[in-house]
Amino acid sequence: MMFKKILVANRGEIACRVMRTAKAMGIKTVAVYSDADARAPHVLMADESVRLGPAPAAESYLKAELILLAAKETGADCIHPGYGFLSERESFALACAEAGIAFVGPPPNAIAAMGDKIESKKLAKAAGVNVVPGYLGEIDSTDHAVEIAGGIGYPVMMKASAGGGGKGMRLAYSEQDVREGFEATKREGLASFGDDRVFIEKFIESPRHIEIQLIGDQHGNIVYLNERECSIQRRHQKVVEEAPSPFVTPAMRKAMGEQAVALAQAVGYYSAGTVELIVSGADTTGEGFYFLEMNTRLQVEHPVTEEITGLDLVELMIRVAAGKPLGFTQDDVKLNGWSIENRVYAEDPYRGFLPSIGRLVRYNPPLPFALSGGASTSLSTNGEGVAESAEPRVRVDDGVREGGEVSMFYDPMIAKLITWAPTRDGAIAAQIAALDAFELEGPGNNIDFLSAIMQHPRFQSGALTTGFIAEEYPEGFHGAPADAELLRTLAAVAAFAATAEADRARRIDGQLGKRLRPPADWVVTIDQVDHAVTVSTDGIAVDGEDLDLALEYTPGDRMVVADGHGPDADEHLTIRIAKARAGFKLTTRGASHVARVLPARVAPYTAHLIEKVAPDLSKFLICPMPGLLVRLDVAAGDRVEAGQPLAVVEAMKMENILRAEKTGVVKSVAAKTGDSLAVDQVILELD
Repeated sequence: MMFKKILVANRGEIACRVMRTAKAMGIKTVAVYSDADARAPHVLMADESVRLGPAPAAESYLKAELILLAAKETGADCIHPGYGFLSERESFALACAEAGIAFVGPPPNAIAAMGDKIESKKLAKAAGVNVVPGYLGEIDSTDHAVEIAGGIGYPVMMKASAGGGGKGMRLAYSEQDVREGFEATKREGLASFGDDRVFIEKFIESPRHIEIQLIGDQHGNIVYLNERECSIQRRHQKVVEEAPSPFVTPAMRKAMGEQAVALAQAVGYYSAGTVELIVSGADTTGEGFYFLEMNTRLQVEHPVTEEITGLDLVELMIRVAAGKPLGFTQDDVKLNGWSIENRVYAEDPYRGFLPSIGRLVRYNPPLPFALSGGASTSLSTNGEGVAESAEPRVRVDDGVREGGEVSMFYDPMIAKLITWAPTRDGAIAAQIAALDAFELEGPGNNIDFLSAIMQHPRFQSGALTTGFIAEEYPEGFHGAPADAELLRTLAAVAAFAATAEADRARRIDGQLGKRLRPPADWVVTIDQVDHAVTVSTDGIAVDGEDLDLALEYTPGDRMVVADGHGPDADEHLTIRIAKARAGFKLTTRGASHVARVLPARVAPYTAHLIEKVAPDLSKFLICPMPGLLVRLDVAAGDRVEAGQPLAVVEAMKMENILRAEKTGVVKSVAAKTGDSLAVDQVILELD
C-alpha cells in the first residue's frame, strides 16, 4: 500500500524536489521549517507545514525529536530525509520504526555500517572491494599522525571519520602539513559531525572522483545506475558533476558497478545509495579504482543520473520504502546521452570563493529559449516535466525565489543547473548558453566561474582530476579570458545600447534648442583597449570591420541576445547588460567587462583625466567573509612575518586561516576570540 502523507525532513531545493515527485504520485506533503525559512518555497509548496525552531540548524532541522513530533501531529505515515540533514540518521531511522512511521532510506544497520568511514573500509575490503592503502585504527596524537603518515608515504589525506561534504579533510605533503592540519581536522570533525576521530590514507596521484549510483529494494534486488564523474571540486566540495564519465570504459563501469553491488549486498542495503571511488587517472588499465565511502542517502548530483537513465530516483526511493519491488533488472538500465550539473553557489570567486549571504535582489534562472538550436524544457520547483527529445534541454532544481534570503545558517548552494544532450559537447554547449542567461543579483555567485570551467579546453577534453581547479586557477579566478572576436561583439553591443540610450534622451519633452541626433561614431574601451565603433542604419562596424549581428535593445533591458556572433551564423550570444558609469557592464561567457562608451569627438579628452589611486590596506588584517573568530594567534606588540597565520575565522563550518600579507609589528587588535565578524571588518592593524 502506498503512503498517503510524506514529511520531508529537509529544506531548500531537495525538499522541493521530493515534494514535486510526491505530488505527482498523489501523496500529500508536509514541510518543516526554521524561523529563517518561514516563507521559503518548500514551505509554500507543501500541503502542510510545521515550525521546528530558531534559525540555527542545531536548534531546528537537526532535532530529530521535533521532526518526529511534527510527523505525528500531521499524521504523516512516511518521512523522507532528503540529503540526510539529520546527522544521527541511524537512530532516527530506528525512532521512525518505533513510532510506526516509514523511513525513506536504507535500514539502520546499513546506515551505521557505512556511516563510519573506518569501519566501512574494513567491510569493503572484506566484500572484495578495492580499498586505498591507509591506517584505519585510532590515532592518539599529532606525533602519532606524523609517524603514520611517514609510514604510508607522502602525500597523504587526513579525514574526519564521520565526515562528508568536503568538511574535515586535509591534504598533507610533508610532516609540517600534518602537524599544522591534524588538530584542525579533528576540530572540524567535532564541530560538524560530533566526532573528532581522524584516519589517514594514501593520496592517489592524478585522482578522479567517480561514484556509482545504486538502487535496491527490500526483496533482495539491487542494481547500479551507471557512474557519475565528480572530479571538479574545490576544497573537496563538488562543483561540477556529469554522467557518464569521459574516462570510464564499459569494462570499468561493469567492474565498478559489480563491486558496489557486492558491498551493498554485504550490509543488506536497500533504497538509493552511492559508492564513491577514487580512480587513478594515470592508470590506463582501468583497474586503479578504490573505495572511498558509501553515502547512504540521495546525493546532490542525482539529477544527472536521472537524465541519462530516465528514472526518478525519488519515486523509486518512496516505492522501495513502501515495500514495492524495483520492477527492473540490471539489463534494463539504459545509458542515454550525456548530462552535466553545475552547482550555483552563493560565493565570490573573484575574492577567493569567500561565502556570500544576503537577499536575492534578482533571481531569474534560464528558461528554455536560452538554449540555441532546438526546443527544451525546464524542470524546476514549478513541477514541469522534462520533454523526451533529442534536442538539448535544461533543468533547474532550486529552492529559492527572488526576494528570498541566502542565510549564513545553511549551505550556500542556490540552485543546480542541469543540462542534457545526446553528446558531451552538446551538454557543455547547453551549459554555457544557460549560464549566460542565468540572472542572479544580490549575494556574490559563481556563475562566471562555472562558465569558465565549461569553456576550459582541459575540461572539454575530459582530462579531469580532483586538482583541476587548484591547477588551472593557482592565482585565483579573475574571469574567463575573452578572445578578440568576443570583445569586438561586446564593443558593438555597448555602442548599440549607447545609441539607443542617446536616442531616448533626445526625445524627452521640454528641451532647449533643436533635438540632436544620437552620435553615430563611438569609442568603446574594454579591458583598456579602444575600439572605434560606427552605428548606422546600414549596420555596425568595429575597427573598420562590418559585423553581421542582429541586435535588439530598449533602454532598461537587462539582457541582449546577439545573433550571428562567432563562426556559426546561427549562434546566439546572451549578454547580461547593466548601466555603469560612462557606459555598461556586460556579462557573458564567464566574465564581466566594463565598457566605457564615449562619442568619438569626446573620447580623446579622457587622456587628461587624473587616475584615482586606491588606498593601501595591506597594514590591516580584514575579515574577508562573515564568520566567527575562533582563534587569534597574535597580540599587540608581536612581530609577524609575511605568510604567518594571524587568525582563524569559521564560516559555514569551515575554518579559514588568515595570514599576514607582509612583515610588521601588531599595532592594535580590534577583535577578540568569539566575536562574530562582518565582511571587511578590521581584525588588527600592523605598523
